[in-house]
Amino acid sequence: MKLTILFLLGTLLFYPQLHAQSIKSYTTAQAHSHNDYERKKAFHDAYDQQFGSIEADLFLVNDTLFVAHTVKDIRPGRTFASLYMQPILKQIEKNGGSIYPQEDVPLQLLIDLKTSAEPTLAALVKELEPHKHVLAPKGTVRIVVSGNVPEPSSFEKYPDYIFFDGRPETTYTPKQLERIGLISQAFDKYSRWNGEGPLPEKDKKRIVQVLNQTHSLGKKMRIWATPDNINSWKIMMMLGVDYLNTDKVREMGDYLRTAPR
Repeated sequence: MKLTILFLLGTLLFYPQLHAQSIKSYTTAQAHSHNDYERKKAFHDAYDQQFGSIEADLFLVNDTLFVAHTVKDIRPGRTFASLYMQPILKQIEKNGGSIYPQEDVPLQLLIDLKTSAEPTLAALVKELEPHKHVLAPKGTVRIVVSGNVPEPSSFEKYPDYIFFDGRPETTYTPKQLERIGLISQAFDKYSRWNGEGPLPEKDKKRIVQVLNQTHSLGKKMRIWATPDNINSWKIMMMLGVDYLNTDKVREMGDYLRTAPR
C-alpha cells in the first residue's frame, strides 16, 4: 500500500501538469468505442453508456457506404445509413435536437475511411448533407474523418461539418488546424507495455510529451490500441489522455460510473 502511494505521489510530482486532469473528472463522455460496428448492437451499446466517441470503418462499394472491418465482412444490410445515421437522427428527434438528453453532451463519430479518400468522402458528404443542421459546428454530433484522409491542403474543399483526425507528427497551418477535430496515434509509437504493472517511466515521458504538444494546439488526443484493462485505463486517465480507447464498452462504462476515486 505504501509503495503504491509513493509511486502515485512521485508520478504527480514529476508531472505537475497531471494535477489539472483529475481522474475524478472522467466520465463515459471521455470513452471511445473502438470498432463499434463489431458489437451485436452497433451504436446502441456505446450510446446507451453515453460514450463521447464512437468509431466506424467505412467502405464505398458501388455508391453505397458499408460499415465493416474488411471487404470480406461487408453485408448488404450493414450500411452507414442503417447502423449509424438512422439511429442518430432518431435520438436527436427524441431529444429535441440534441444527441443526448443533456444538451451539453456531444457525440464524436469517428469515421475511418478504408477506401480511397476522395470518392468515399464525396459519398459521405452526399449522405450527410441533408442532416448538416445536426452536425457540428452547429449541432451536437461531430464528424471526424480518419483513415484515408485527404492531404491537409485540400481540407478546405469539404463542408465545415467535416473534421479530420490529425497526427502529432504532422505540422498544420493555422487554417488547416481549424479542421482538425482530433489528434490520434498508435500506442506502440510510445510503448510496448502490456498493461500489467506500472507503465515504464520512459514511456510515460513520451506520452506526456505528445499530450502536452497536442493540448498546446487546443486539440484532444486519442491513443489507439492501448492495453484494454482497468490498470491501463487508470494510467491513461492519470496521464490525461482525452479519450479512453476500448473494445469493452460495458465494462468501461460500469467502471467509469462506479469505480472508487
